[in-house]
This record gives sequence, C-alpha cells and structure tokens, in this order.
Amino acid sequence: MADNKDLLAMTHVGEDPSKYMKSVTPPIFMNSLHVFDSVDDYFAVDIFKDQYYYGRASNPTVTILEKKMAALEHGTRAVVFSAGMAACAATILAICKTGSHIICIKESYGPVQHLLDEFLIEKMNISVTYVKGTKLEDFEEAIRPETDLIILESPTTLLFSVIDLEGVAKIAKKHGIKTYIDNTYSTPIFQKPLDMGIDIVMHTMTKYIGGHSDLIGGVLISKDEEFMEKIMVQRDWFGGVLGPMEAWLAIRGLRTLDVRMQRHYETAMKVAEFLENHPKVKKVYFTGLKSHPQYELARKQQKGECGLMSIEIDGDEKATARFVDSLKIFERGCSWGGFESLAIAYTYNWNEKQQEFLGVNRSIVRLHCGLEGAENLIEDLRQALENV
Repeated sequence: MADNKDLLAMTHVGEDPSKYMKSVTPPIFMNSLHVFDSVDDYFAVDIFKDQYYYGRASNPTVTILEKKMAALEHGTRAVVFSAGMAACAATILAICKTGSHIICIKESYGPVQHLLDEFLIEKMNISVTYVKGTKLEDFEEAIRPETDLIILESPTTLLFSVIDLEGVAKIAKKHGIKTYIDNTYSTPIFQKPLDMGIDIVMHTMTKYIGGHSDLIGGVLISKDEEFMEKIMVQRDWFGGVLGPMEAWLAIRGLRTLDVRMQRHYETAMKVAEFLENHPKVKKVYFTGLKSHPQYELARKQQKGECGLMSIEIDGDEKATARFVDSLKIFERGCSWGGFESLAIAYTYNWNEKQQEFLGVNRSIVRLHCGLEGAENLIEDLRQALENV
C-alpha cells in the first residue's frame, strides 16, 4: 500500500545510527535537560533546528518521531503531543481568538465537541456551527465573516461519512479559513489530506501509529512552517509534550504500520461483507463497501480502509447489548487501532437529543477488527448475532 518513500520514512527517516553507537534502533533519551559548555552555548540553542535544552521544549527521541510523521504526511514539520486532544486543542488555540467562529462536522470526536461547547464557547466567546458536511454547500452556507477554522474528519468514525477534502479546502482558502482534519482512521498509508489542500493534519497516535494499545499520543503535521513553529512554542507553554518513552513506542509502531494496515484492511472487508449479508444486521457503515453512498468519493481520496466500522442491529438497545455481551474475541472497549478487536454499543445510552443530532437510534455498534484473523472474527460475530 505504501510507496517507497513512505516505507523509508517509517523505517529510517530521522535516524542516524552513527550518533548512538551504530544501534539499529535509536535510544530513548530519558533526560529532562541538556547541559552546556558555556553561557553563550546555552543561549544559542534553537529548538527549531533540532537543538535541545529542556525536555518540555524538545527531545531527541521525540524529534525522530516528528521527522518520520512529517515525511509520511508530506508536511514540512510535525509536532507531537501527549494526546490527540492536546494536539486538537493546540490547533484551535493557535488559530482562533475571542469571538472566532468554527465550523465543525457533526460526527467529529465527542471530546472535541465537549471542548468547544463546554469550555471555549464560555471562556473565549467562540461560536460553533455543526454541519453534516457531506455536501460542499453545508460549508459554504455556514461561513461567517468571523469564521477562522473548519474541523473535519473523513471518514468519520461512527457513521463513516466522507467529506470532499479537496472541495472543502478550496472553499476555505477562498475565504481565508484554516482547515484541520483528524486523519486517524486512514493513517498516512491510506490518505494524505495535505496533498488535497488541507492545512493541518492530526493523528491520535494511540490508535494505528502506536498499534499495540500501549501508548497515548497525538501529532500535528502541516506544510506551513511558520504555523508549526508557533505550535512548538505553544506546546512548550502549555506543557503537552509527548514523553520520550511514548515517542519510542510510536517509532516502533511505525515500522510495521504498512503491513498492519494491509491486514486490517483485508480483515475488515471480509467482516463487512459477512455482516452486510446477515439478516440480523440492518445496515453496515463502512466506506469499503460498494453500497456506501459515497463509495466513489472514498475511492478517490482513500487508498484503503482500516479495521473500523459500525453496524445497526435489527433489534432494540437490549438486543444490541446482548449481541455485544455475547462476543468472545471482540472485547468491550472504547478505543480502536490496536492489535485487538473491540466492540462498543456506541449509542446504547444516548438520549433523544443525541440520537436526533446524528439521526441514529440506540442500536448502533462500532466494531474494530484487529489482527486475530477474519475467519475467527466472523465466527465470533456469527455466534453473537444468534442472541439477537
């Protein structure tokens, strides 16, 4: 799936074994600070040129990871954070000001909406317009003179809507608005939004980049060098830096990202096709299926699919819970992107307002297909669906 440059980025970019005793993997620089030979040397440090003085500002292990992520997403610089939400918050605070207006897709990550609705609206008088986003007119009609940022996901990670990224980017640039996308679903292997005109890409590295469910982390990548230097300074001020151990784990995860994504893709396709033909499944939400209403747009923008999908059970929320509780290989958990398969009855306890917001009922289950093998997962789903 990955091209030759991507493969080199994941395996070798940013590394220089001559600097650490010819070790095939870079060391974990667990130090909190660096010392200097003179006063002038200390004050000459430039963190934008891979120089170091204090771990909150920069770290050699972290730098290696950032170079890899920048190369993978075709950006000029990447900055990693302690969590995906730290990266998201950094973007909003770097772009928006008191009174700014934000356009955000309705299916964006829940904590992003909490940050907007329960904190920034009150603290910064920011206003937010939520749009479905599957039509470019949704964005055009929502723009105001004070609009500074558009927040995107594509595909989204509950109902798997696809956004026309090139179209949105053109609209935003015409109005001087910055665009930000959570690209965690596709990873840089399957989708490169910067090449389609999007300004800022974010990944929750907790998911596929880490790949082993053993780290929390986020990253921002852009082609705007000035903006990314601003982000580096802001990370230093707010203290959301990724630790060196987590950076090293993410570097390790990147080395197998391409082969893991291929297996997730193959497995998810087989699982989705099985579920689409099962009488107790009303609908499968997965952009790899030809039945998806935006299949052609997905094929234009994405080179493949990850292991994530949602299904609507043909039954009420109690039947849905029985299905999820009957799964044996799929564990019940909220995250995704690791080696393990997961299921969550996503809308099980949603109130009427939440259901109306996205136009769903309480029978939606999100599944992540891990690396246990398609036949094993299909058999697990088959036996669990017998309880619906």
